[in-house]
Amino acid sequence: MNPGPTAGADLRTDDRTPPPAGGGRPPGRDRYLDLLRSVALVRVVVYHLFGWAWLTILFPSMGVMFALAGSLMARSLSRPALGVIRGRLRRLLPPMWLFGAVILTMMFAAGWNPLDDPDHGGVWGLVELFDYVVPIGAPPFPWQLGSRSGLLEETWAVQAAGVLWYLRAYLWFVIASPVLLWAFRRAPWATVLAPLALTAVVGTGLVTIPGETGNAVGDFGVYGACWVLGFAHHDGVLARIPRYLAVSVSALVMAFGLWWASGHLGPDGWDLNDIPLAQACWSFGFVVILLQYSPSWQELPGRLRRWDPLVTLSNNRAVTIYLWHNLLIMATVPVIDLAYDLPFLQSDTAVAALDSSYNILMFLLVWPLIGLMIVAAGWAEDLAAKRRPRLWPDGRDKGGRRHGLAR
Repeated sequence: MNPGPTAGADLRTDDRTPPPAGGGRPPGRDRYLDLLRSVALVRVVVYHLFGWAWLTILFPSMGVMFALAGSLMARSLSRPALGVIRGRLRRLLPPMWLFGAVILTMMFAAGWNPLDDPDHGGVWGLVELFDYVVPIGAPPFPWQLGSRSGLLEETWAVQAAGVLWYLRAYLWFVIASPVLLWAFRRAPWATVLAPLALTAVVGTGLVTIPGETGNAVGDFGVYGACWVLGFAHHDGVLARIPRYLAVSVSALVMAFGLWWASGHLGPDGWDLNDIPLAQACWSFGFVVILLQYSPSWQELPGRLRRWDPLVTLSNNRAVTIYLWHNLLIMATVPVIDLAYDLPFLQSDTAVAALDSSYNILMFLLVWPLIGLMIVAAGWAEDLAAKRRPRLWPDGRDKGGRRHGLAR
């Protein structure tokens, strides 16, 4: 399975296409979905920084993000499928190319040679580099690189490039969506439940598929039901189910997921990312409840309105935040380590205080670094969407006036 939860995220944010005739979601932006996407991105950053297993239960970001992606995909597929898939790839790949160029340069500069890497099969390792261009598989990276005394720890490449598993899963969901949506509109519940059944077979070890093929099939099973639930949300199928019934069944599925997890705890205990069937069931129920209560806001209400610029910014730069956040988390370490050399922090008490607050300092520092990366690399998302590049697209013009989320 994937090396950890990541947001991602549908990492594109075009909600303009009207719903199909005969029902479904209303046209225009749905700020409730935008808010969920922002919360998922924040949760991913916090999880990767602190590693708290309980966060996978509190808010299953990946399930939520795949459901949002499925909803937007169903909306877009009112247009010809080939053009929709091409548009999705166009918006996703340029930011990935920029990220891949930086990461590969860093790895090559640190001495990595895919020809000599025993984990990537010599010449086949060179072929796998194509996955940094189009992520049909998992892009290769060394599991250890550099030295313990280096600027970044030896596993930095794993942590930085490991997030790319999501792009592979997203790509295959996008490619499969025309067929999945066709199947859903003819046999909705069979299509929703099929990925859970697949996870019950593959994710429990009943059937083992080796290598990256197994990882891809596993991810498809774990998050496929959430993707199809996005179809159900868009088409209004969930809204037609009595809320008490949807919530009751979801609670039972989630309870089964936790029961299964209790008997199959992984190396990090209750971290659902290590327990595929539990992750699939918990994410499924959680997503059903979130989408059942979906208020379809045109604007954020009440006190939430103060967060509107940040919600807009995070949605306009979701790919940038997702791709770079793990590398930026690691970049906080050498910056904070400089504090140990400050003259007024040489006492044992001061060093102990710095040690005890290290993760908090990382948390406080990573957000300005993410902001800098939005300014430095976010333009790639605008170019991918054929928009004029913007430094800080939070929905406000230079006078501070709101002008909506960019299309």
